[in-house]
Amino acid sequence: MLDRRTLLTGLIGTGALTLLPLSSASADGPSPEEIFFDPAAPVLGNPDGDVTIVEYFDFQCGYCKRDYPMVRDVVEQDGNIRLVMKDWPVFGPVSAFAAQAVLGAAEIGDYERAIDALMLSKGRLSYERVDEILTEAGLNFEEIAASVKKNDARISALLDRNYRQAEALQFIGTPSFVIGRTIYPGVLDRPLLEEAVAKARAG
Repeated sequence: MLDRRTLLTGLIGTGALTLLPLSSASADGPSPEEIFFDPAAPVLGNPDGDVTIVEYFDFQCGYCKRDYPMVRDVVEQDGNIRLVMKDWPVFGPVSAFAAQAVLGAAEIGDYERAIDALMLSKGRLSYERVDEILTEAGLNFEEIAASVKKNDARISALLDRNYRQAEALQFIGTPSFVIGRTIYPGVLDRPLLEEAVAKARAG
């Protein structure tokens, strides 16, 4: 079992749909390029897609986990969407532990299997449960731990950027989305998600 201190870096609902314009880079907030194309952020779906869905999520967010299969299905059925899942571990140390473990898996080429395993899991997470879930998915947790240690600075910096972006965008909980030039601070059901993609594509 990985020593928790190796992974933890000290990082510490849902709202009604609101549409806000996403401004360009400023002293107070991130640019669209920083949000959509962070080189350290793993990408699901079509990496060359014409629309990017960015979701700020937490591995212990019930709404995020409930809707994850739907989001993935929308991306798969469309075929031309980049999906960037941005870890925003607002539910405490276990969420940060899970985020770091999955990003460690990403560094060794196992991101999709790792994120799917945790997002599709049932029940509450604990440090031990994260280990068990990833191991049951066929991943080597010792290799993941070594990857996290090796890439600690890169992973910690990415999580810090995600956190600062979510604050700058004034999100109050997970899930929250940025699609095209529009901010959606709250849950999106399938029709709303598909509408948001169509709006981004048309715009």
